[in-house]
Amino acid sequence: MLEKGSPTGEVAVLSKAQGFLKSEASVKAARGMSHFGEHAIGWFGLGVLGAVVDKKRRKDWLIASAGVVGAHAASIAVKRVVRRPRPDHPSVEVLVGTPSKLSFPSSHATSTTAAAVLYSGLTGRNLVPALVPPMLASRLVLGVHYPTDVLAGAALGGLVGGLIRRKLKKNP
Repeated sequence: MLEKGSPTGEVAVLSKAQGFLKSEASVKAARGMSHFGEHAIGWFGLGVLGAVVDKKRRKDWLIASAGVVGAHAASIAVKRVVRRPRPDHPSVEVLVGTPSKLSFPSSHATSTTAAAVLYSGLTGRNLVPALVPPMLASRLVLGVHYPTDVLAGAALGGLVGGLIRRKLKKNP
């Protein structure tokens, strides 16, 4: 349902964020990130690549890759329960297509955060600050999620990624 009038609440925050962050370059980058993160396929592919390259820890990379897909699946399950529609207000420009009309939580934020947490443990580098904020911002730039959608997605991905990472540490 299209909201009318001046934006309020999260729509106002999203509209302001999109206005502040949106540029030709940021939209191009956000669209690329969107395609990479769709259905967690890019993150899964990187995990499989890690398994190919790091033969010593192949099993851990494959478990981490499966964890990224599991986090994505968890976000889809929550979406189907919550059923929050995507932003639909004249002040918000939708700049990319989406596979569903459901918004909460952001599956891109979920799988990206899970990948960052899991792959940080395998690379020995904290990937979270480099990967998570740009993906969360990209969802706002593209106008396809409310701020709480991306925050909840990041929290869900962090939870799933953290639980699996803890299991990987216990099983050397």
